[in-house]
Amino acid sequence: MHTVSVRKEDVVRKWYIVDADNQVVGRLASEVAKILRGKHKPYYTPHVDTGDYVIIINADKVVFTGNKWAQKLYRWHTGYPGGLREVSADKVRQRRPERIVEYAVRGMLPKTKLGRAMFRKLKIYTAGTHPHAAQQPEPLVFSA
Repeated sequence: MHTVSVRKEDVVRKWYIVDADNQVVGRLASEVAKILRGKHKPYYTPHVDTGDYVIIINADKVVFTGNKWAQKLYRWHTGYPGGLREVSADKVRQRRPERIVEYAVRGMLPKTKLGRAMFRKLKIYTAGTHPHAAQQPEPLVFSA
């Protein structure tokens, strides 16, 4: 018996759709990251992008546990002296609610070129509709 190392040409990609309504952000993000990486497939290969496409709808209706809307902070640095910026999760939800899911999923993917390629297969929408009907996405339901 030998180990199969799949090539990128041999990967068959599927499309999945996830309804984020009343889903906890971290639990949703970990399942979506697993699908984007391809870890749910029997021929998962760490150095090849074997993952599938994921469409997330109703991203503005995700929930946090506890008091994270007020306490969780997103931080970044502008590159200038004294340029540390931070904003609460509640303000991010008011301005661009899809960013909360983006930050969570991106943090669970590899920080390499391969991780950036995996992240591009994620499509996030705040409304209940999406423009990817032609790809015939399958509904993906997580066991809670």
